[in-house]
Amino acid sequence: MSSKRIFVVDVDLCVGCQCCMFACNRRFGEAGLSKSAIHVRSAGGVERGFVVTVCRACLNPPCLKVCPVDALTLRKGGGVILNASKCIGCGNCVEACSIKAVFWDKETNKPIICTHCGYCVDFCPYGVLTLKPVEEEFE
Repeated sequence: MSSKRIFVVDVDLCVGCQCCMFACNRRFGEAGLSKSAIHVRSAGGVERGFVVTVCRACLNPPCLKVCPVDALTLRKGGGVILNASKCIGCGNCVEACSIKAVFWDKETNKPIICTHCGYCVDFCPYGVLTLKPVEEEFE
């Protein structure tokens, strides 16, 4: 079974509804947006569109390299998996992410990192996101 990864198909299709964010947060059985691993924000006014920020599943993730307690492990197909019980809440991973796709859970004092489960994809009404198999040469 190949690994899958979330891709932004066409950011120009995004209307900023944040359905993807609500869906991601719902994985935790909570309402709101505080635990979402995908973020949508304005690019500077409605006429300029929106920015969709989600982990790009780096093959050599900078967030992994800076974790002092090995709380992050390499995910098959790219990106990382967080072992929250090992995490000390230093925030190095947030600072290391070049696209700012590692978010912070203020309640647990731990990072929120996309696991590429694809839950958000099913709730995007405009086809902005897709979940695709990772090419075998990248696994």
